[in-house]
Amino acid sequence: MDIFTVFPTISTSFIVISAVLVAVGWGLIIKGKREAHKKTMIAAAVAAILFFIVYVSRTIFVGNTSWGGPEHLTTIYHVFLIFHIVLATVAAVFGITTLVLGFKAKYAKHRKWGRVTSVIWFITAITGVAVYVLLYMLYPGGHTKPVWEVIMGG
Repeated sequence: MDIFTVFPTISTSFIVISAVLVAVGWGLIIKGKREAHKKTMIAAAVAAILFFIVYVSRTIFVGNTSWGGPEHLTTIYHVFLIFHIVLATVAAVFGITTLVLGFKAKYAKHRKWGRVTSVIWFITAITGVAVYVLLYMLYPGGHTKPVWEVIMGG
């Protein structure tokens, strides 16, 4: 595994861990285990933050991976990728909102937001894994320049 694949593997692993923890946390709250739910959801948020840190670091210092699949799938892949990015952004905003509502003990709103946020988070994780599989397993592509090189003109 080289520098171009190790970071995506790590970041994708964090997103999967986060989604699994959200599922566990959901199960815990259904069973009435509030404290365990809270700790599990905080761990899920930490895993999501670690994903974000690794992803942004890779984009800045290493670069991303361009589509390496067949030309006839390029448009479909890019539409799928845009769907994933938009969904991930919505999931992040919803996740922060849900966490804040929980910390402020606004449990009725937290419960409503949490149900929607969890489903969006699961779909985001699944589509994120699909992007990973497409870019790093099925159709390995080329690599773009790190952002810092683009900015500095390197």
